Amino acid sequence: MVGRLRLSYAVGVTTALTCALTLTFATAILHESPQDLKIVQVTEDHNHNNHHHHHLLGTATEHRFESFMRSYGKEYSTRKEYVRRLEIFAKNLIRAAEHQAIDPTAVHGVTPFSDLSAAEFEAMYTGVRGGGGGSSHLNGVVVGGTAPEMEVKGLPDSFDWRERGAVTGVKMQGVCGSCWAFSTTGSIEGANFIATGKLLNLSEQQLVDCDHTCDPTDETACNDGCSGGLMTNAYKYLMKAGGIEDEDSYPYTGKKGECKFKPEKVAVKVVNFTNVPTDEKQIAANLVHHGPLAIGLNAIFMQTYISGVSCPLVCGKRRINHGVLLVGYGSKGFSTLRFGYRPYWIIKNSWGNKWGEHGYYRLCQGHGMCGMNTMVSAVMTQTSS
Repeated sequence: MVGRLRLSYAVGVTTALTCALTLTFATAILHESPQDLKIVQVTEDHNHNNHHHHHLLGTATEHRFESFMRSYGKEYSTRKEYVRRLEIFAKNLIRAAEHQAIDPTAVHGVTPFSDLSAAEFEAMYTGVRGGGGGSSHLNGVVVGGTAPEMEVKGLPDSFDWRERGAVTGVKMQGVCGSCWAFSTTGSIEGANFIATGKLLNLSEQQLVDCDHTCDPTDETACNDGCSGGLMTNAYKYLMKAGGIEDEDSYPYTGKKGECKFKPEKVAVKVVNFTNVPTDEKQIAANLVHHGPLAIGLNAIFMQTYISGVSCPLVCGKRRINHGVLLVGYGSKGFSTLRFGYRPYWIIKNSWGNKWGEHGYYRLCQGHGMCGMNTMVSAVMTQTSS
């Protein structure tokens, strides 16, 4: 009975703390004026009529929205659209406060995507569809098998491929669900650098325009330009096509177009790839020895992320919707309450350098956080033509 009471008390304290953090942060965001307390009620109301919209006009929230528009060069074609985006912005302030409470070791708030609903954001800026893609046969050769187990003793405490010259600058996928293409090119750029000593910017647009490969284990998981795809499918396409062009010869447009791939302009040839096991020590070993890794994760906390080590109390591991690039790890990311000083992953994103930590995201290590360990792949490139 005493144990049960202690458990109830602990759960009660945790719940109260989470609620208090949410309320405190939301109040701070809305400047704690009587007018703005009304905003909380309005933004949580699902009634979208004009009467509710106009409650936001002239408030501190609208002033923040105007500042957001100036910061990110936002423009809206009609007054109606402006008011609609203002309402979404107000809801996202509340959402950022909720994320701050659930993910207290990171900083959440206004980002370049604060005028997008969660559904719009996912459709426009993520793009992983389907599973991880198991092994299959291509020209009689097994491709995409599981990476062999590696020795994990003696790995450095911290490691960053950016410091070794294997990572290109942060790119911007734009309003196109092509994250999978950027994750793919990032891993190939790194592998090619390790093999040849040359860092090339490779073409995401070739993948967006030309790759229609489907996962043999899931025929609905097909690469389809801005409508999404899988990194493992992309490797298979490139092995069949003969390779990938560089960015200069096949530049990015941010929309799907006619395939203009020219085999004679291939810059890098893909030989094979492996799926890395879910154990995070194996992921670290593969990262150190094979180069940056393509990974999938659940991007639910990324829309409001500003900086710090993200280590949410709850983050679904099955709903993988975004492809990114794992470039390194650090030994001491500050994480209060639960973990003290703990290691973290360093992740390159494809939303430009005005998002996150100059385009990067840090995620706590050792918990399979947001499913980051469930879709990890390493690629092998040809060392000479």
